[in-house]
Amino acid sequence: ENSINIITAMLNNYPNRQSGKLNEFFLERSVFTVNELDRFLLKRGGSGNSNTRKSLLAYHCRQGRIMPVRRGLYATVPRVNQTQVPVDPYLVAAKMTPDAVLAYHTALEFHGKAYSVYARLQYASVIQSPRLSFQSCRFVRVPQPRSIVAKGEAMFGVVTREYSGVDVRVTSLERTLVDVLDRPDLTGTWEEIWRSLEYIESLNMNLVTEYVLLLENSTTAAKVGFFLEQNRRNLPVSDAWLNLLRKLRPKKPHYMARKKRGKSKLVKGWNLIVPVEILDKSWEEVL
Repeated sequence: ENSINIITAMLNNYPNRQSGKLNEFFLERSVFTVNELDRFLLKRGGSGNSNTRKSLLAYHCRQGRIMPVRRGLYATVPRVNQTQVPVDPYLVAAKMTPDAVLAYHTALEFHGKAYSVYARLQYASVIQSPRLSFQSCRFVRVPQPRSIVAKGEAMFGVVTREYSGVDVRVTSLERTLVDVLDRPDLTGTWEEIWRSLEYIESLNMNLVTEYVLLLENSTTAAKVGFFLEQNRRNLPVSDAWLNLLRKLRPKKPHYMARKKRGKSKLVKGWNLIVPVEILDKSWEEVL
């Protein structure tokens, strides 16, 4: 503890040269992990001493230059306005775990395809992580699908995009479409799901089909095929692709979602029991 106090005292007279280096780090990262800070300090000739890093963080928190988000995760504070500073939630979600991937409804939002904007952000990860409430948002970890983890394909259909100067991992539109239909409980109402997915204008059907095969879920295959068939005007999909998906459909009728049954009808071509509100698109009648 004494050594920490000594280092903290030294930081009050920190040389301008060293301060400049840290300011460079803060300017480049709106959100950062302690591991990223450690790598930066070592690269700049630092000792790698954990006490030094703790003191640096404590010092700059007191100065209002950074703020803690959760253990091991910090956000930088712009010098222009240091009161009620909103931290970009995508950057927080993208760094919740080392393997975090923006997914499901959050991926739809990131790609600009979501019908509604949620205050709940979802990230896929194989690493356990508690839920976090920060500022006005909630951050929820969703486990990667077991079937793709078992095959070593957890990052299938994941793309890296630069966002606010930071590389962010997010599921591609192809994987996002399949994920949302695979886990409709994570996205919202059928209206939200359908309206959001209908914003997608093009797909790589090779990727869609390959991911469906990796999931090994006949109901999901039927849901994907049914959606694509319903939206052939917006998404030109050949009969060959639909027939391939149709071969993967369940042998007996399955509900689109166990917890979202309601009034439904059987669509024989897909052995899928579909909610009437989807078939009728009843939400379009509401003015």
